[in-house]
Amino acid sequence: MLPTSQELFTRIPVILIALTVHEFSHAYAAFRCGDDTAKRMGRLTLNPLAHLDPLGTICLLFAPIGWAKPVPINPYYFRNPRRDEIIVSAAGPASNFAMAVIAAVMFKVSWDILHVNGNSLLFLFLFYAVLINIVLGLFNLLPIFPLDGSHILKNILPWHMAEKMEQFRQYGMFIIIGIVILGNVTGLFRYLIIATKLLLNLVMGRNIFQI
Repeated sequence: MLPTSQELFTRIPVILIALTVHEFSHAYAAFRCGDDTAKRMGRLTLNPLAHLDPLGTICLLFAPIGWAKPVPINPYYFRNPRRDEIIVSAAGPASNFAMAVIAAVMFKVSWDILHVNGNSLLFLFLFYAVLINIVLGLFNLLPIFPLDGSHILKNILPWHMAEKMEQFRQYGMFIIIGIVILGNVTGLFRYLIIATKLLLNLVMGRNIFQI
């Protein structure tokens, strides 16, 4: 089902912010770890235009999958390559979870103090800010190439196991597409929405959403 105009109006800024901060976090973490590749290529910025992939953004608006331009890194500049690649890879999902927490707090404040109506654009914006950031954070932690989780796992595993893992790199996108199709068939994404509503009900201390 295609999103309504109201949903698109609130989802677009959420997606722009979520993807931009995610990629900026990768670039900033890499810079702090000694690699200035992203900075030299103009990616150490909060300007969305530097990070967004047009096709990936459109897909994220209308389908349960999307992507931004990957931040370029050069592990040879890292002071501790294996440790630092884990830090850089984890920075993106961590930023999404942090934004989800901030949005959940703002959700409660807007309801309790500002008395925002449940049908307002701000209410919908904050709901999507929690949902989209949680989904992006969790999805990127999957240990499948080229997602962030694959780089984290590769650098945790012993060398011989990491080398075997590399053999599956070429199949990564096919596996991701399969997960998305399976998610649609099994209703996984609907359950993620329900889980987000339960989370916000917990934050609010009352049943704002009827599950």
